[in-house]
Amino acid sequence: MKRWGLVGLVALVSCMPDGPPTPEALEHICPGVIAGGLPEAPLAMSAPGTDADDSRERFIVRYRRDARMAASSRVHALGGRVTATLRSVPAVAARLSPQQRLALSADPAVEAIEPDEELRALGPATLPTLSLVGTASRGAVQGEYTDGLRQVQANAVWDRDNDGAPDPGAPTGAGVKVCVIDSGLDPEHPELRGAMVSGLDLLDGDDDPSDSGNGRWGTGHGTHVAGIIGARPGLGGRGTPVLDEGGVMGVAPGSELLIVRVLDLQGRTHMSLVLMALEYCVDQGAKVVSLSLGGGLGTPTTREAFKAAVDKGVLVVAASGNDGDNVVSYPGSDPSVLAVGAVDAQNRRAFFSSGGSALALVAPGVDVLSTFPRELGAFASLRVGDTLPLTRSLLYGPTGAPVGALVDCGTGETMDSCREGGTCAGFIAYVHPSRAPADHVMVNVMRQGARAVVFSNDTVESGVEILAVPQRGQWVPAVTLNQPGSSVVGRQLGAMVQVNVRSADYAYMSGTSMATPFVSGVAALLFSAVPTATPADVRHALLSTARDLGPAGHDDGFGHGLVQARAALEALVGASP
Repeated sequence: MKRWGLVGLVALVSCMPDGPPTPEALEHICPGVIAGGLPEAPLAMSAPGTDADDSRERFIVRYRRDARMAASSRVHALGGRVTATLRSVPAVAARLSPQQRLALSADPAVEAIEPDEELRALGPATLPTLSLVGTASRGAVQGEYTDGLRQVQANAVWDRDNDGAPDPGAPTGAGVKVCVIDSGLDPEHPELRGAMVSGLDLLDGDDDPSDSGNGRWGTGHGTHVAGIIGARPGLGGRGTPVLDEGGVMGVAPGSELLIVRVLDLQGRTHMSLVLMALEYCVDQGAKVVSLSLGGGLGTPTTREAFKAAVDKGVLVVAASGNDGDNVVSYPGSDPSVLAVGAVDAQNRRAFFSSGGSALALVAPGVDVLSTFPRELGAFASLRVGDTLPLTRSLLYGPTGAPVGALVDCGTGETMDSCREGGTCAGFIAYVHPSRAPADHVMVNVMRQGARAVVFSNDTVESGVEILAVPQRGQWVPAVTLNQPGSSVVGRQLGAMVQVNVRSADYAYMSGTSMATPFVSGVAALLFSAVPTATPADVRHALLSTARDLGPAGHDDGFGHGLVQARAALEALVGASP
């Protein structure tokens, strides 16, 4: 089965990704066309004050508890650089040269020197790998209620009369702090105004956790995650024609969000920053921590840190990973953490969703509509005669409404792929699925004169793939189709069509990153209803009432099943004294 390779945020090195074109292909390249991404400037992922060009490696140095006070001074004395001092565990994060590491390892006060591993956001907007491509199914919205909201029964908790608004006195997450450790957010998004009660940016070293840097927005990942948890009712942003003026609503629309920015503009971070963020969440009184990121392996230090958070009354929820295998990503695999995988709107396991024995629950993670940095999201349509097939815009792609003849460009893998109908006067490229990265295909057809691109789909189960283009560079409007739409549009080659991409304050995204905040939001509802509940109480309620989707009982693909808010609430309330 062919799929589109996800266009990641790692930019293209060249506008000709496959090398110089052949003499035959040169005949089809239009003069003066600029196409493709621009190189990203390297970003430092360090504590404030760390030199960006520091070539020393990153480690977490674990000391004996009675030697904690001397840890930083010992690193400094050897010429290393301490980037963080952890309080929940006897450790410091530091940059060390090989010689400094060797000297520290001989120190009898040092228990271990562990790698400060890199972690990444687990949504398709951040990593250029095939396994992170998501698919769309319905993505429907009724009023402010998305498919996912109804799938997890959130509205059945706080809208018992089904009038489209939270019932007075119903548990909405009010009074419960949910800490979102991610890329920050757009604090001025209409749906999130008033939702954030405290914030911290561990990259810039201030209390403004905006998802931005170097004068531009980041991935939007954190804004999307935050909206799934806590988007407020009746405060919609720019979203027509897909949404009404109310926008969307979060699973726990009354929850209080603590936002900690640890992911850089490419969606990367390090374990030490996550552990620092975790301590901040605990200090600020969070009841739930939501981690839509993963990578690396657990260590004695990280396991102790997550257990310490749970012991302080915090439920930690993390994404299972997007590798599509049976190995849950860390920290989702940590014994103190609740790992969440992804399903689509029909409760089928998403092909990218990682599973395994450590998987606890699944939640909606395919074609999820949520908040996005203002005007950086988009809604798209494709008009072919009187037909409007289901489409999705490419994340970070430009807006516009170009019209042109629909030209078959095959798989778009060569510079002469549109030779049968392409013209430098402009056309709409129709491309078939291939293993070639979609950004390479975009460059190829743009250089042949395409003013827009339509990505088709030839498999029913694939739905509409959610692709992205690098945020820096020159692109044309582009959309993806589902299989039924591709079947119809593919018979209209040569017809005049219009691709219409409009900016919005929302976006569709897929990944276990999107599934995780659904569970985090449901947990907030439970803590809101029973403030005296412990993390163990809430965890048991979530697991024991999940809707079993696979073989009876726990299984590697679905864990205990699909999280169900109302059932879990009834179980928790019934078990409370």
